[in-house]
Amino acid sequence: MKIAVLGGDGFIGWPTCLHLSDAGHDVHILDNLSRRWIDTELGVQSLTPMDSIQERTRIWYQETGRRIHFHLIDLARDYEILKGWLAAERPDAIVHFAEQRAAPYSMKSDRHKNYTVNNNVNATHNLLNALVETGLDAHLVHLGTMGVYGYSTVGAAIPEGYLPVGVDTMAGETVKQDILYPANPGSIYHMTKCLDQLLFQFYAKNDSLRITDLHQGIVWGTHTAQTRRHVQLINRFDYDGDYGTVLNRFLIQAAIDYPLTVHGSGGQTRAFIHVQDSVRCIELALQNPPTRGDRVKIFNQMTETHRVRDLAEMISRLTGARIAWLPNPRKEAAENDLVVHNEQFLELGLKPITLEEGLLEEVIDVAKKYAYRVDRSRIPAVSAWTKDIAPVIERDPEGKRLKSVS
Repeated sequence: MKIAVLGGDGFIGWPTCLHLSDAGHDVHILDNLSRRWIDTELGVQSLTPMDSIQERTRIWYQETGRRIHFHLIDLARDYEILKGWLAAERPDAIVHFAEQRAAPYSMKSDRHKNYTVNNNVNATHNLLNALVETGLDAHLVHLGTMGVYGYSTVGAAIPEGYLPVGVDTMAGETVKQDILYPANPGSIYHMTKCLDQLLFQFYAKNDSLRITDLHQGIVWGTHTAQTRRHVQLINRFDYDGDYGTVLNRFLIQAAIDYPLTVHGSGGQTRAFIHVQDSVRCIELALQNPPTRGDRVKIFNQMTETHRVRDLAEMISRLTGARIAWLPNPRKEAAENDLVVHNEQFLELGLKPITLEEGLLEEVIDVAKKYAYRVDRSRIPAVSAWTKDIAPVIERDPEGKRLKSVS
C-alpha cells in the first residue's frame, strides 16, 4: 500500500513509518516539524539525539534500500497544499498523528490552549474535508487517546468506543442503540480528541469515509525492531514535565539518581502500551479496514493498567530510587479504577508486551547512556490545570532534593 503518515516525525509517528516501510509499504511522511519547534520553545531536547528527518530517512534507505518520502506540509494551515497532495498522490491509507499530543503543554497558558485547539481540530477537519473534495477512498487510521473516556470510576469496564443503551420511546417501548461512550476529557488536549470523534462520526455518516479511531493508552519504551538497526534511527525520548510520559519519566529519573516524582496520592490508574505494540496495532488496524458506509471502527489500544504509585514502587524496588510525593498539578480524582476492554486487537493476533524487568532495564540503559543530555531543571511537571493548585517546587542546585512548598 501507499501510506501517508501525518506527523511521521513524532514519538509514535517515526517508529510507525519504519515498521510500515519494513513491511514493504510505500511510506510518505507529511509533517510541519512543529514538535521540534516546541523543543526550542521549551528549551529542552529529546534525551536521545535526533537527526533531521532528511538524515533519518537517508539512513533508513542506506540500511534497507527502502525509501521513506518526506513532505513539509502543515495540515492545520495548508489546506490547499494538502488537498493537492492527496489528489496527486492518492494514498491507499492515511495514518493521522498530526496533533499536539501533550496534555500538560495544552494547559500551560491561554496561548497554548488556543494553539492546541486550532492545530488539532483544524488538522483533522482539513484532512476529512480534503478526502471528500478529492473523492479519495483512503482508509483513515487516527491515533486518539484513552483520555476521551475520562478516568472517573463508574463500576463498569470501558467498552471499545460504543456504549449500548436502551432509550424509552413515547410509545412505551425501549429501543436499543449504540452511542459513543460519554466523553469526559481531562485537558484541552483530550478535549480536541473528543471533538475529533464527532468529526469522524459525521464524515463517516455523511460522506461514507472509512475511518478507524484508536484510543491509545500511555506509551512506554524506546526501541522497536527497526529503530535498533542503526544508532541514527533511534526514537525520540521525552523526559520533561510537559511531554514525558509517566513510566519513561520514572525510568530516566531512576537512571540519573533523581527522585521519582509522584503527584498527589499516586492513585491515578492509567492504561499503558509498549511502543512496539503501538506500531503493531496500527499495522493491524490498516490490515482490517471498515467497509464504505460502516460506522467508525474504534479500538482501545492498550495492553495493561497500573496505578502511578505502584509503578513508582516497582521502579524503586528495581533501581533503589527514592520517591518524592508532590502536589498534583492536574484537576482530577485522587484515586480511580480503570477496567478496559481490548479484545479486538487480541482477536486480530496482538501478543502484548507487558512490563518486564528486562524491558525496563533496557530503557534505563538508554537513559544512562544519554544522561549527559538531561536538563534536571526541566524534569518537574509545572503546568497547572488551575492557578490555585499550581505546585511550587524547591530543589537544591543539582536538583536532587525535591519538596513542595506553599
